[in-house]
Amino acid sequence: MIITATEFKMNFGKYMELVKTEDILITKNGKIAGLFTNPNVDPVEKLSGMLKGIEINEDDMKKQRIKERYKIQI
Repeated sequence: MIITATEFKMNFGKYMELVKTEDILITKNGKIAGLFTNPNVDPVEKLSGMLKGIEINEDDMKKQRIKERYKIQI
């Protein structure tokens, strides 16, 4: 899900619940400003199907996850 920083601030409680089931990308002035994600989910598990047989570092995994999930270019 992609939301604005204003929406995030105004409805923080709502997104605290929603982050249990999905990542939330936060934008400010049309640009990505942050990613609200569940810290209890292993990022490798989220990527396991997408990256089979590919070795990359943790930063690359995060970028790949955002690109695949939100269909954006980083």
